[in-house]
Amino acid sequence: MAAQASAEDAKLDGWVPSLDHATFVDWNRVYEPSEDTFLLLDALFADRAALRASRAIVEIGPGSGVVATYLAKLTRNSVLAVDINEAACALTMRTAEANGARVDVMRGDLCGALRSYSVDALVFNPPYVPTDDEEVGGAGIEASWAGGRNGRRVLDRLLPHVARVLAPAGRFYVVCVAENDPASIVSYLRARGLTGETVLRRRARNEALSVLRFVRAAPS
Repeated sequence: MAAQASAEDAKLDGWVPSLDHATFVDWNRVYEPSEDTFLLLDALFADRAALRASRAIVEIGPGSGVVATYLAKLTRNSVLAVDINEAACALTMRTAEANGARVDVMRGDLCGALRSYSVDALVFNPPYVPTDDEEVGGAGIEASWAGGRNGRRVLDRLLPHVARVLAPAGRFYVVCVAENDPASIVSYLRARGLTGETVLRRRARNEALSVLRFVRAAPS
């Protein structure tokens, strides 16, 4: 059984769900997977043992559906994907279907519709590129990457709710760049009972990318 599990894991190490069904029209409206996406997939693979113990898994802002689909295949569980972009919701459903993954899609804004203490694993690759605030949340493709001042406008809307939606042993994974000031993200969530650390780093062109993981601090 161990050998079988190891062989299954080997197939998922570095695997990216197929997007052969996506079109140029999709990429005009939805973020196309890039280095930040692949870094997140690698971080989730490295944490697969803990993730497989998670029952309620949610990705905020799935975009193409690659990460949600990967999570569903990695954990052999269903995943809930929440996106405010109707085109992203539609493409996420198609990606899951094309790769035989169990992904439920809900159109919504961040985690406003999630019940308190209900999520075992929360995943977010936010729009993190520092831009003018006017570009944040627009109708064009720039909304998928424009993060406003310090690249934090969208993420800072989510952070106050993370501790509320996470289950007692829940985990939160978030992608960020150096300009987002990862240390201040760790400090902010530490004050709300979550312990954070960088689990993976990578430089992609001019971006110093990292994936942070947060867990609820053990009671003292």
